Amino acid sequence: MVDIDRILKNAIEKEASDIHLIAGIKPTLRVCRELEMCEDFNTLSKEDMFEIYDYFIRGNLDKDKEFKETKRLDFSYEYEEYILRINISEADEVPIFTLRIFKNTIPSLETLRIPESVKKAINESQGLILVTGKTNSGKTTTINALINYINETQSKMIVTLESPVEYKHKCKKSIIVQKEVGLGQDVITYKAGINNSLREDCDVLVIGEIKDKQTMESAIEVAEAGHLVIGTLNTNSCASTIEKIISFYEKSDEQNIKFLLSSVLKLVISQRIIKSKEDKLVLIPEVMVIDDTVSGEIRKEKITEDELEEVIQNSLGNGSISFIDSIAQLFIEDIITLEQAKAQIKDKDIEILNRKIMQLKIKKSKCQ
Repeated sequence: MVDIDRILKNAIEKEASDIHLIAGIKPTLRVCRELEMCEDFNTLSKEDMFEIYDYFIRGNLDKDKEFKETKRLDFSYEYEEYILRINISEADEVPIFTLRIFKNTIPSLETLRIPESVKKAINESQGLILVTGKTNSGKTTTINALINYINETQSKMIVTLESPVEYKHKCKKSIIVQKEVGLGQDVITYKAGINNSLREDCDVLVIGEIKDKQTMESAIEVAEAGHLVIGTLNTNSCASTIEKIISFYEKSDEQNIKFLLSSVLKLVISQRIIKSKEDKLVLIPEVMVIDDTVSGEIRKEKITEDELEEVIQNSLGNGSISFIDSIAQLFIEDIITLEQAKAQIKDKDIEILNRKIMQLKIKKSKCQ
């Protein structure tokens, strides 16, 4: 019999971010981005995998039906003061599990090194804010830190749509209603949840993932209607975020969406997570504040990532922050090495990084 509690306790003690349960190998943890097999545990058998399935499904017929029909399932599971995001898929007709571990303690924006320009944007009453990055770049943590900041500082009605819910918020100055999206959950689709939010006296709508045209259109409609919408996308940079949104649409609709986007979009945060010199994870933010210059760039008939990145670099006075500036600052603060810094950027940008580092060193020496 699989001792699942023991596996979970072991992962928490080691501060693992993920647990992999796969037939034919021992339970495996991801600790500081590295995979680590649990040598004190037995190799998992096919029978063990079905036992684990029963443990987490707990007789929920809707979840069981969805998995059997789609061969995948995402949901949240509470364990002590932690929330697990559980993904079940299938290999060789046997369920396999990936468990993401979230401690239900939300870090502050300051702890995450989120810039002041982001706070300014979320103090606005309407518009669209996007938090972007690759998978495992900390988007969920950042978006929940934004929710917590609003909750602590403003009196708002906040509705979140998540698949699954990964942090549980308690109402402070704001009212927070968290809804899980999926078959048999609080709301079946993101679109349905977004449309209903307009009937819920919602001030702030949080969309856990925008991954198609329908969801994007609905998010823009809510922002146009005078609400603040915060959502996430899987993209590599602020510039590629704009390109991805435009790619949702037919060629004939591109100019229309560019005008809509340039009018409702307030700010894009794109982030990466790397190891520091001390093997701790640190966030690198890129921030694009949408002012008249950036709006004009978005509305252009032809738009490229390089041009948008250049606009960000030239708009640092409006609160925008480039990846290179964030990386240079981490190096100056002795959080990462020069090699780590250079590994995050293209070869053509090395000279820009060196120049930024020199400027920060001069500024630092003048302040001492």
